[in-house]
Amino acid sequence: MIVDEQSTRYLDLQINGYAGVDFNQDDLPADAFYAACARLRDDGITCLATIITDDVDVMCRRLRRIVALRETDSIAEQVIAGIHIEGPFINGADGFRGAHPRDAVHAANVDELERLLDAAGGLTRVFTLAPECDGHLKATKLLASRGVVVSAGHTDASVEQLVAAIDAGLSMCTHVGNGCPMQMHRHDNIIQRMLSLAGRVWFSFIADGVHVPFVALGNYLRLVGTDRAVVVTDAMAAAGCGPGRFALGRWNLEIGEDLVARSPDGSHLVGSAATPMHVERTLRRALSLDAGDVRRLMFDNPRHVLGV
Repeated sequence: MIVDEQSTRYLDLQINGYAGVDFNQDDLPADAFYAACARLRDDGITCLATIITDDVDVMCRRLRRIVALRETDSIAEQVIAGIHIEGPFINGADGFRGAHPRDAVHAANVDELERLLDAAGGLTRVFTLAPECDGHLKATKLLASRGVVVSAGHTDASVEQLVAAIDAGLSMCTHVGNGCPMQMHRHDNIIQRMLSLAGRVWFSFIADGVHVPFVALGNYLRLVGTDRAVVVTDAMAAAGCGPGRFALGRWNLEIGEDLVARSPDGSHLVGSAATPMHVERTLRRALSLDAGDVRRLMFDNPRHVLGV
């Protein structure tokens, strides 16, 4: 995998869609995908196209579509550095499941994992799962043996389960502070368990000021250190657009003037409408990060995660 340092300002490990285009839609139109890739290039973004939980057959079709479209366009090859598969092997409990459809979430299955990897055509760079849903850590071990970054997300794993997963090859935690309930035990919770392992894994954060309040994000970054943290957008189709109606997989969302992607009932967030440029501005303003810190969080560290 090659990342062009001359044309790339941001390496985003989690983009579900961009510039009005949902990467998780069925029969993704070629012209729409290429237009989104052109916007990514113009905005200086290289990314992992992220496919989220659905029926495995549906996920495989969407993965094959991304692969096929990417192979036929030089700009797409340039800006889509690979694929991030998020789910379906995640915790199905309310809150931990987040925006992932309940009926498609289930325990890890190696045969299904192989199907997903085959559909992604060797482009899988990151795979998010819940360690407690991976019996005997078979999926984690298989992914690590293939050189895929295994990341814990949408999980309520114990410290012991997290440590065992790290020993088996897990090396990152996905969007820490999200993918968990709004109300949890004030001390014994998944955020504290993950943070207790600072120094052993990478931590990704959605740093738009909505998913994690800046006062908390500042605390997290001080603990983890900017040398072990990665900033992602978790962008969906609304990123780079104004208010309007946009999709993410099964979700149809009305994005208001605040440009926050919420479920229709307002109970949880559904991806982000933020661009990397917006995130950079807010990080520099709210946390007084300098250009070097931002580059580490949004370009250098993601490269290190992927080993490029």
